[in-house]
Amino acid sequence: MHLPSRLLKLRQRFGIAAPRVAVRSEVAWYLRWVGLILVLGCSAALAAWMYDAGRRFAGFDRSEVEQQLADTRRALEAARSELERVRTVANVADSTLSIERSAQVKLTQQIRGMEQESARLREELAIFESMLSAEQRASNPLSINRFTVVPDVLPGEYRYRLLLLLAPGSRRERDFQGRLELVVSLTEGGKNATLTFSESGDPSASAFRLAFRHFHRVEGVFRVDPKAKVDSVQVRVYEGTSDQARAAQSASPG
Repeated sequence: MHLPSRLLKLRQRFGIAAPRVAVRSEVAWYLRWVGLILVLGCSAALAAWMYDAGRRFAGFDRSEVEQQLADTRRALEAARSELERVRTVANVADSTLSIERSAQVKLTQQIRGMEQESARLREELAIFESMLSAEQRASNPLSINRFTVVPDVLPGEYRYRLLLLLAPGSRRERDFQGRLELVVSLTEGGKNATLTFSESGDPSASAFRLAFRHFHRVEGVFRVDPKAKVDSVQVRVYEGTSDQARAAQSASPG
């Protein structure tokens, strides 16, 4: 009973009813990847060719655009070079203009200084020519000219200027040696007062000492109480140690 069943099983395995067997050859995995990469590369190249062909068919030529882009870049480089050249020229021009402006400013200052010096010399020449008459030269060769008193920057400060001149006809063997004194008349608190500024009152004030041969310019500053009002200022010139003034002149602050 067991024998027929075994025969039946053998017929099912090797007979007509037996399952089919397929014989296939085994392919290495790296060959599969190489083939896949080749297929993808061919597909990408075909797609790029079809895209480029489509653009050319639509009127867009990539090579022409690249040529235009190259021309544009060359033009841009040329424009940049020209811009740098123009900037260099502009910087040189600015430097030259700055130098010319500085020279012009200096020249203008020199001209102004020369004009002021010329005006001062003309003024002194006029003083020399028309200062004294013959009688005055004989009686008193020393004279005070251009005596002015003006308020200065700070309250209570006054600046004075004057020109001392010895007559050209006077004969002196040595320089004039002397001192200067200022007598200030003022009103303070409703009362009149007098202040005297001299070398004895201020030993450090060298402006009060005099030593000159022909003429001498004097300029200085004196100070009073800012609340006081200066009415007039008299300048006196003494020679040597004498107490008798050789010349005197008054002026009001202007």
